[in-house]
Parts: sequence; structure tokens; C-alpha cells
Amino acid sequence: MTKAHKQALVTGRAEGKIVRDYLEALKRTKPKRGRRRTPESIRRRLNTIKNQYEDADAVTQLKFAQERLDLAVELADLTAKVDIAPLEKAFVKIAKAYGERNGITYSAWREIGVGATVLEKAGVTR
Repeated sequence: MTKAHKQALVTGRAEGKIVRDYLEALKRTKPKRGRRRTPESIRRRLNTIKNQYEDADAVTQLKFAQERLDLAVELADLTAKVDIAPLEKAFVKIAKAYGERNGITYSAWREIGVGATVLEKAGVTR
């Protein structure tokens, strides 16, 4: 492998990580359909599960256990602050080159959730 090839691999990996991190942050912060849960409503449900757990049959306890685990993850996600600004800034720097090199179109970026203004800043056009 030539030194240029190795450098291209390093660049590709670094840019891929930037794109992945930004898209994952978009996914985590994207509003979901339906009624929104609040940390308080999740805590209330966890308390309800705690109160009903001992009197439930084994299968219901199993379902409660899974629901409790799911709610704990959801609560952590809701209370975690995602600062998307630095991720967006890094994404804007590399998005055009990354997209051209990987055949990613404006429409594909938009479909996955990247905003038009972000793409405009990055120089990605239709």
C-alpha cells in the first residue's frame, strides 16, 4: 500500500465517523410521532411497575422487567443533552467531499434528515 493510499483510508475513516456521529445525533434528536413522553411520565410508569411487580404473575413480571429496562434507556435519552452544533460544524466541513466521493446526492441527504440549510452551508446542491 502506498503512503497516499494509506492517507486516503485514514481520511475516509475520519470523515465517515464525522458523518456517522452527525446522523446519529440527528436521529436521537428527531421528534417522534404521537404523544410525547416526559421524564416525569416515565418516572410515574416506572413507579407503577414497581408497585405492581410483586403481585404480578411470572410472565407479567418478565414483561415488566423488559418495560423497565426500555423506560430506563428512554429516560436516559430524554435527559441527556445532545449538543449537535459541534457535530454539525464538522459535518459541514466534509459533507460535500464525502458525498461526491461516495455518490451521495442532495436528495439522499435530505431523506435521511439533514436540513437544507446545513447542506447549503456545506455546499451540497441539488
